[in-house]
Amino acid sequence: MQPSLLRHAAFTRFWVGDIASTLANQMLVLAVGWQIYEITNSALSLGLVGLAHFGAQLLFTLPAGHCADRYDRRRVATLCQIVQGMAAAALAAANLGGWISSELIYACAVLTGTAQTFQNPALRSLLPSLVGVVLLPRCIAFHGAVKKAAVIAGPALGGLVYLWGAGPVYWTGAAAFALAGTIILAIPATGARHHHEPASLQYMLGGLHYIIGKPIILGAITLDLFATLLGGAVALLPIYARDILQTGPLGLGLLRSAPAVGAVLASLYLVRSPLTRGVGKILFAAVATFGICTVVFGLSTWLPLSLLALTVMGMADMVSVVIRTSLVQLETPDEMRGRVSAVHSLFTGTSNQLGQFESGITAAWWGAMPAVVAGGIGTLAIVGLWLRWFPDLLRREALTTRGE
Repeated sequence: MQPSLLRHAAFTRFWVGDIASTLANQMLVLAVGWQIYEITNSALSLGLVGLAHFGAQLLFTLPAGHCADRYDRRRVATLCQIVQGMAAAALAAANLGGWISSELIYACAVLTGTAQTFQNPALRSLLPSLVGVVLLPRCIAFHGAVKKAAVIAGPALGGLVYLWGAGPVYWTGAAAFALAGTIILAIPATGARHHHEPASLQYMLGGLHYIIGKPIILGAITLDLFATLLGGAVALLPIYARDILQTGPLGLGLLRSAPAVGAVLASLYLVRSPLTRGVGKILFAAVATFGICTVVFGLSTWLPLSLLALTVMGMADMVSVVIRTSLVQLETPDEMRGRVSAVHSLFTGTSNQLGQFESGITAAWWGAMPAVVAGGIGTLAIVGLWLRWFPDLLRREALTTRGE
């Protein structure tokens, strides 16, 4: 990484705060997934957790974008950390008091999903104002690397702490959310204007209208949406860990961490060697690789092969993330970044959370292996369709056409 990034105090606080939040979130994801499966012994229950997150995103995306463009983005993100910390503390208290239930877990999933819905556009739209256009792609790659490091550490740490029970995992997560909120609030003000247009439906839909009018952005976002929606193998990792690969909570932590290992490797490469040409072709190749690795993972009954497939999947996904995120941020004016980022977050959240629900449903119908393999094949089909429907995206050479 170039030294200029290391000297950005505001950017440093940004990614350190986001790491703490991601670490907490990943620990909660592992603990919630393992505990809800222990309570219900149902693949569908894993999908319902994803549906709870998705429902919150679907309901609050437009207000979240409005808040990110109208209010101080640092304060919005800090409030979201407080809400998530309260949810984690409630789960910890329930375990301590012996009144934990699937209903409470679903309720907390809705609460954390709502907080993340407001948090994501606030943080995404804040980053360009901290570093500027020239450094943004490199900062996104570096931020992706350190954030994925938290994704690696979070499940592994969560699995280790879970040896003492779910309660300690939730308490640790609550503390990490509090730390994240403190650091994010300490980011220096950027001097960006906050817009005070009334909260009309037309204003809140501005981000969606902007994306629809930009075929390259629309193609990149929807390619990721449908590919990840169909290739949502991660939601079924508790089943693979316990029933197929026959490992425990620590093994589940390793499986959850494997995609992040690949993402870190890809991010570190992109920090040193930013993409300068052929980004459209690289994007499609990355998503196709993601689909192939999903099929391999779905068929694997050997832990090392499963970890390898998930690692390469994570590498491909990170390349896609850097290209897609850079395109969205660099092609969007600052006064619309909150609303555009909110819609972007809805699309990516839809692919992740609704993908969990889809995987849970198909696994309940067909079994885990057929569900994952079918999802990988579906991802490859999406790549073929998008090559035909979005030729301009395929021909896109550079991340930005602006020179500032």
